Amino acid sequence: MKTVVTYRAVLSLTVGIAIGVGGMALAHHTGEGQVKVTQLSQRDIIEKLDGKAASATVKEVTFEPGQKDSPHRHAGPVFGYVLEGEYEHAIDDEPVKTYKAGDTFYEPSGSVHRVARNPSAKTKTRLLAVILHPRDAKVVTVPEAKK
Repeated sequence: MKTVVTYRAVLSLTVGIAIGVGGMALAHHTGEGQVKVTQLSQRDIIEKLDGKAASATVKEVTFEPGQKDSPHRHAGPVFGYVLEGEYEHAIDDEPVKTYKAGDTFYEPSGSVHRVARNPSAKTKTRLLAVILHPRDAKVVTVPEAKK
């Protein structure tokens, strides 16, 4: 009997894996704003993405007060969760939305993440991002070309 696994199950599994391996994570900086991005996990998954073998990468993203990241795209859909603080977010031509701790957001494959910032001047913002992407993707976050 074939088992059907939903995105919700994949997200739950990936978050569980991320928590388990969080202590082994390596941190690096990206973009103009030097936002701290820590990769918590990267695992192959059984689902296919656009007919290709896929992986799920889990990252923790930390914005210091007032900090923003440069526009970028991802190699696949992103499911986000605000762990701490507030987060201003906009993709493509959509209006900016503000998310608070406990809120979730979604970015479709290939959309331009044009606004990513911490609106607070006093507290940091932490996000958990689960990115589904083709296994052969060389990078999962691609900076948007400057105009």
